Amino acid sequence: MSHIENNMLTIHPGEISLADLRKIYEARHQVRLKESAWPVVEKSRQVVEDIIREGRTAYGINTGFGLLASTSISDDKLEALQTNLVLSHSTGVGAYLPDNVVRLITVMKISSLSQGHSGIRRETLQAFIDFVNAGLVACIPCKGSVGASGDLAPLAHMTLPLMGEGYVRMDGVKTPAKAALKACGLHPITLSAKEGLAFLNGTQTSTALGLAGLFQTEDIFAAAVVAGSMSVDALMGSRAPFDARIHAARRQPGQMAVAPKYLALLEGSGIMKSHAACDKVQDPYSLRCQPQVMGACLDIIHNAARTLHIEANATTDNPLIFPENGDVISGGNFHAEPVAFAADILALALCEIGSISERRQAILVDPKMSDLPAFLVRDSGVNSGFMIAQVTSAALVSENKSRAHPSSVDSIPTSANQEDHVSMATYGARRLTDMAFNSATVIAIELLSAAQGIDLRAPEKTSDILQEMHGKIRARVAHYDQDRYFAPDIDAVTELVQQGAFSAPVMDILPSGEAA
Repeated sequence: MSHIENNMLTIHPGEISLADLRKIYEARHQVRLKESAWPVVEKSRQVVEDIIREGRTAYGINTGFGLLASTSISDDKLEALQTNLVLSHSTGVGAYLPDNVVRLITVMKISSLSQGHSGIRRETLQAFIDFVNAGLVACIPCKGSVGASGDLAPLAHMTLPLMGEGYVRMDGVKTPAKAALKACGLHPITLSAKEGLAFLNGTQTSTALGLAGLFQTEDIFAAAVVAGSMSVDALMGSRAPFDARIHAARRQPGQMAVAPKYLALLEGSGIMKSHAACDKVQDPYSLRCQPQVMGACLDIIHNAARTLHIEANATTDNPLIFPENGDVISGGNFHAEPVAFAADILALALCEIGSISERRQAILVDPKMSDLPAFLVRDSGVNSGFMIAQVTSAALVSENKSRAHPSSVDSIPTSANQEDHVSMATYGARRLTDMAFNSATVIAIELLSAAQGIDLRAPEKTSDILQEMHGKIRARVAHYDQDRYFAPDIDAVTELVQQGAFSAPVMDILPSGEAA
């Protein structure tokens, strides 16, 4: 199993844990390949060398690509073939992918190339590792992949700088690749037979974007459980719906896992004790059905995580080499349909987490339902309080509903109909970041609203753990006693959600927390 020690990730090809993938996403590490992987790389390369030496024809080694697969290429043009492949496929557009996504791409590509199915030379793979360890980050435009035949354009832009072409970020500054390599004492490489294709075929970009969406969703899920618990207390709701016996009777694993978190978060609340003898029978669904809704979200988050973890450790280029008998087999592991489905179900989770949160906010600001001051501010009328903050949540929830439309149901033929069915996984995964921002902001507004409601229940206090969460909010944002410029408050707590400030009480039931 790959592991990180002293800021060094030792890659055991195909064995990177989800927890380590999250660490790679969160911070830069040096990387190295475990020593026993190198002979596997060399054995795979020998198959390529033997094919060329014996004058045999094999797709991707000495033929054209796609519709040109039947075109044979002479030995003296094999290097030009690979160089031209990378240059011609570097057609990405749009903003550059962030550094943390590029880190995931490169580590997964190293893992894939070193599993003995790609035919890459040892020196080429080592040059790629040296490039990563120098802190150079390829400038990869975010748009231009349909998620089949690999993430061709993004991975071409990843490969360009190894050849001294294109751009990198060096200490955060966009720099021509050739100059950056020279500054780091590195040299451009010339790709040999099969190597360009090995770099360009693969699902690493869509998978990295999917993993980014997964990790963001985990933090949002955890913050939403905290926010939902705070809202229950601020609204003097009941603990009864979180009773384990209810959830055991239904048998849904996510529901059974998350319900105890609400009980633990509410344990010891003085506010709850103050209304223990009230005659309220049932709370609205957005309070009462949190285990059912959030449990269903948890189940599909785990489902998506399983798919993405498998894909992160997979070999997804083409053709694949099987050194044990020298076979070179052309297939379709580059088709990112599994990633597309995983991204689509994460989109559903993000949508629903935000949707049920907005409904709790609507209760909090409504004095007829909350028994709190209108819009959570005293002297309402003169003060509008949280009125428009809830409107902002409604706008973001509505936007996410449109974005949640499945990307995987779309396909558009490419490459002269050779690639006639595609996954659209790269867009499907990329849109998760925008959805995650929306949902993080919605949860931030609920955290602010619920914290305000808890303040208004004074002198009664919430539970110790929710008081700790409340304190994190108040360390950044003061109690809302009269109208003020509100957007900075929302931004501050959204940043806390994105940083995972509320994740600890729930992280152990989430995929990357379980794997840690």
